[in-house]
Amino acid sequence: MTAVEQPPALPTWLEPELPFRRVVVPTPEGRIHAIDDGDGPVVLLMHGNPTWSFLWRKVIRELRKQDAGRHLRIIAPDLLGLGLSTKLATPSDHSLGRHIRAIDETLRVLGAKDILLVGQDWGGPIGLGAARSLTARGGRVRAMLFANTAVLPVAHPVRSTSFHRFSRMPVISDLVFKGTLFPVPVLDRAQGDPGSIGAFEKRAYRWPLRAYADRAAPLGLARMVPGDESHPSITEIDANGAWLKAHSAPIGLVWGTRDPILGRTLSRHRKELSPRFVEETQAGHFLQEEVPDALARGILRLDALANA
Repeated sequence: MTAVEQPPALPTWLEPELPFRRVVVPTPEGRIHAIDDGDGPVVLLMHGNPTWSFLWRKVIRELRKQDAGRHLRIIAPDLLGLGLSTKLATPSDHSLGRHIRAIDETLRVLGAKDILLVGQDWGGPIGLGAARSLTARGGRVRAMLFANTAVLPVAHPVRSTSFHRFSRMPVISDLVFKGTLFPVPVLDRAQGDPGSIGAFEKRAYRWPLRAYADRAAPLGLARMVPGDESHPSITEIDANGAWLKAHSAPIGLVWGTRDPILGRTLSRHRKELSPRFVEETQAGHFLQEEVPDALARGILRLDALANA
């Protein structure tokens, strides 16, 4: 069995924010740093671009308050290239399949065979792909909570946002993403309350990417979003969506409706997934920073439904 490794130390200004057990899991795709805290049923918290497990700190604290002593086991990995996981050299090193394989192997090494999946941004498709692999290995996905993500089959014709079109512009996108650490400096603009991501939060999201050579992930993940009908992510996304629609586990949605990126996709997810519940909030894209209590409530509600 693959042994987990000790995590790197955090700077003193970050330590109080992440008072959780952390591990590093070696995988063939790279080392995955993860929060792995608590005992009991596993809740897998999946972040997206350009954040890391720091994004889930408020949700974890809320779960500990609302959990009523059940002591859920929280696993919150950093995606490859982000946080304290292995940094990939170039944007083209990032693919949806590679990210899925890394998280699938992380779950295998950590012995997580029965999970409640929570996915936001790219954490939805990546976590969903890992969940699909887990069930193929004989594991169980007992419930799923999605928050400002996209987990349905790709809608055709494929349409792209201005953000993602810019990410595919040669030379200039590389210079802006790597030179300014875009979009970290403007994360507040995706929020319902811009003050929810202030100077301290931006410093925390910037810190793992402080070295210029480590900044391939934000651009690589942006380019993973389909921009045309032949995009390589489409195969995995469609397979995820088909599996999701056929799966019987209860699904919940917690959405930030003031998200300029994915806020309007709520209606399609509501219609096609028939979730057990939908909680609409006035949060933006990174709703973990604004409404952690709503996410914790949704997780515990699904956990209760799965155990009913």
